[in-house]
Amino acid sequence: MHDDRGLVEARLGRVLDERVRPAVYPESVPLEVAVWHAPGEPVPVAEGLAAEPEPVAVGTRWGAPWGTSWFRVTGTVPETWAGRTVEALLDLGFDENMPGFQCEGLVYRPDGTPVKGLNPRNQWVRIGAPAAGGERVRLHIEAASNPVVFGPRPFLPTPLGDPRTAGDEPQYTLARMDLAVFDETVWRLVLDLEVLGELMAELPVGAERRWEILRAVDRALDALDLQDVNGTARAARSELTGVLSAPAVTSAHRISAVGHAHIDSAWLWPLRETVRKVARTTASMTALIEEEPEFVFAMSQAQQWAWVRDHRPEVWARVKKAVAEGRFVPAGGMWVESDTNMPGSEAMARQFVHGKRFFLDEFGVENDEAWLPDTFGFAAGLPQIIRAAGSKYLLTQKMSWSRTNAFPHHTFRWEGIDGSRVLTHFPPVDTYNCAMHGTEIAHAVRNFRDKGRARHSLAPTGWGDGGGGTTREMVAKAARLRDLEGSARVTWETPRAFFEKAAAEYPEAPVWAGELYLELHRATLTSQAGTKRGNRRSEHLLREAELWAATAAVRTGFRYPYEELDRIWKTVLLHQFHDILPGSSIAWVHREARAAYAGLAGELEAVVDAAQRALAGDGDRELVFNAAPHPRAGVPAGGARTPVREGRTRRTARPGGGHVLDNGLLRVEIDDRGLVPSVYDLEADRETVAPGATANLLQLHPDLPNQWDAWDVDAFYRNTGADLTAADSVTAGQDGGSVRVVRSFGASRVTQVLTLAPGERHLRIDTEVDWHEREKFLKLAFPLDLHTERYASETQFGHVHRPTHTNTSWEAARFEACNHRFVHLEEPGWGVAVVNDATYGHDVTRAVRADGGTTTTVRASLLRAPRFPDPETDQGVHRFRHALVPGAGIGDAVREGWRINLPERSRTGAREVAPLVTVDDDAVVVTAVKLADDGSGDVVVRCHEAHGGRARATLTANFAVAGVTVTDLLERPLDGEPAPVLEGDRIAVRLRPFRLTTLRLRRA
Repeated sequence: MHDDRGLVEARLGRVLDERVRPAVYPESVPLEVAVWHAPGEPVPVAEGLAAEPEPVAVGTRWGAPWGTSWFRVTGTVPETWAGRTVEALLDLGFDENMPGFQCEGLVYRPDGTPVKGLNPRNQWVRIGAPAAGGERVRLHIEAASNPVVFGPRPFLPTPLGDPRTAGDEPQYTLARMDLAVFDETVWRLVLDLEVLGELMAELPVGAERRWEILRAVDRALDALDLQDVNGTARAARSELTGVLSAPAVTSAHRISAVGHAHIDSAWLWPLRETVRKVARTTASMTALIEEEPEFVFAMSQAQQWAWVRDHRPEVWARVKKAVAEGRFVPAGGMWVESDTNMPGSEAMARQFVHGKRFFLDEFGVENDEAWLPDTFGFAAGLPQIIRAAGSKYLLTQKMSWSRTNAFPHHTFRWEGIDGSRVLTHFPPVDTYNCAMHGTEIAHAVRNFRDKGRARHSLAPTGWGDGGGGTTREMVAKAARLRDLEGSARVTWETPRAFFEKAAAEYPEAPVWAGELYLELHRATLTSQAGTKRGNRRSEHLLREAELWAATAAVRTGFRYPYEELDRIWKTVLLHQFHDILPGSSIAWVHREARAAYAGLAGELEAVVDAAQRALAGDGDRELVFNAAPHPRAGVPAGGARTPVREGRTRRTARPGGGHVLDNGLLRVEIDDRGLVPSVYDLEADRETVAPGATANLLQLHPDLPNQWDAWDVDAFYRNTGADLTAADSVTAGQDGGSVRVVRSFGASRVTQVLTLAPGERHLRIDTEVDWHEREKFLKLAFPLDLHTERYASETQFGHVHRPTHTNTSWEAARFEACNHRFVHLEEPGWGVAVVNDATYGHDVTRAVRADGGTTTTVRASLLRAPRFPDPETDQGVHRFRHALVPGAGIGDAVREGWRINLPERSRTGAREVAPLVTVDDDAVVVTAVKLADDGSGDVVVRCHEAHGGRARATLTANFAVAGVTVTDLLERPLDGEPAPVLEGDRIAVRLRPFRLTTLRLRRA
């Protein structure tokens, strides 16, 4: 037989495009359209409905960037259409290829009832099925003219990311606004032909099944009269019945389709627009649930649910009904789909506390899974946080974006730093925007790496990023793929149902230990330094506010600010979303983030001040409050007293120029360029800085990645760069223990103050950068005379070790990594820590010198200057604080990291303040002291083992305790966990390496 595949396939493509799809709407009449453009920001729905619009014609340009236009469409159903299905086709000027990234709308009835969202792949509104002839139609559309920031040539700088620079030029052209007859038979024929054509293209050419489909399609096209598609569509469908009813083979892969609309809480649009995106999507999805009995939709991010509740109560009522039916599923149990690399220990825990509590309070639903499809890699401390929150699963898709190494599993057990494991799934469909296209389904089957051991995978199905969700076409395709020969079997299921099946069929899934490092988007650890500083400062201010407010509440009856702290935590958690904290959003988002952080800082400072005043009383005694988890200068952790200051620092002239600082513990040489050729540990009789090198070295690299400007730094940036060694001035400070360095480069200026304080074993470096570079990367280097094959980076509730070598492609790809407050390097018996108060990105490299020794260089990443999506990224003044800590063990690194982020607070008062709780082992770090969220007055203490070993400690409560309970993160008793031994006010604590524990102390 002659091979006519190409002929039939080409015929199918043209007939679908030119005859069948157009025949879905065989008759139409235009609607009358009028528009009112809201001035400024969006207005309440009632105001938009009541506004008096002006007539407007199809073809008119509309929509200034970030504007809102209220369209009113009116018309009459022709009498001849009575009894037929009628829909309104409302095209605001969509580009069908960009759902979620351009104009969108929400349709209302005249009484304000929301109907559904409008987007490029969802332009229809059902009027009647059947329709009444002569029926008057009136709909209102709240249309958002969001500009296309991610344009046809991505990553080009654009002013569209901020209304201050976006201009007022209309962005869109009003397109089709019609009433039309909907021919469901033709629509179903379209789906039949699409599913079979897509499946056929994925089957081997020699497969019998491919040829069966080809012949059936050929017969169907023969049965179709191209001059009367509507009249012959039923006959064409009948030719396809046989191939569509052939069942899948027993061994067919099983796909759990989960209706989904990944909605970035902010990205190429501001937070306020996400509120509306969520309303549009949930309106559409609840409508689809009512029409499709098997469809299940899952939505994560409790913040987005709260937005619907607070801003669109009519949609919320529909959502609650669908949740009660088990069809609209709360997923993930987090406040937002946050970044997981940079949030601190408590912040990561609170993502689950606030997310899970919202779903429990609103719906009585407890989430088993963390749902993070688009997060840029996963910190090694996350598994035990998931477990401590009462969950046990994780889903993500983003790891498929790694550019160097293919991850070896799709279903596996991920093991965190403390040994906790969570069953984890990477959907092999490799997208969180699955459209049920045949290529996607076939890719999932071919790509699944656990064949022979497992056969289930998950497909998040629906348009996402900017929302939109699942379409009726996707649901129809899934129905055809439920049991179809040659395809995977597709079933709509909840995330929990999928994970339960996956766990049951693969109980001994392989284990991956340590961080899940994304080999892409490494620059998100540095971009938008102001946002990152705001996050770090907010996290530590919240610790202080909770600590001092709880202490004052127990000691003095101070009013504990439950509501204020709850609101502030939620704001901080929102800004940890994976396109805000990572610095990959438009300028508008980061401008608002900086303002939000400043406002929160003011509120938290006021809480701290009021609590400390209540504790200290009125008096003139010098007191220092120490919020860090370790004592310093004689001031206990979590307490206040008069500090004990010891020692002094001497400054002398350095031969050859510069200064020498000596406090009896360290001797620091600062040359006439403001660089540091020597930091000598006098106690250990050892040099810290590598021979011939200098620390405090600023290095500037060109930085134009191949794409994803704010997200990526490509390895080739290291090929070229400049050491910034020239100084404008190097002058002694007034205090005798500091040196001030000023240097200029390009259009920028750096001022540094290097301080060796009395009695301290670290050199502190305060850096202020007035940054005006473009597409450059600024690093701060510390070349160390140290030989080690690995180093430690702080992560949530512990630290993770990474190699300093590049033996394998996995290690070479990790050329920019995340740390929290410290990195630590060590030879047996002697180590060095570099601690910081605001940076996350860093790299560690090593080289062998001519003398045979090893130079291991730690570089902190300070600033970048990408131009997309914010063309003014990081322009302006930034401040950083780092400290170099010679002779540091891992405990010293932990302690100094906390101290640099929680500086002492001095005030006068009448009395010392004893800590609310104390711990007698420095390895046990208390990360939170607070009152229980339920208002009971119980004291909650969260701690963890921080050194990587086992710890036996005694926690002493300096108040009367009636009982103690081990709880989960939500402060609920932990099943199977024995009650700690309480002897008076002393509690015995035993922790394995990095283990976190939460204790709830009931006050007597």
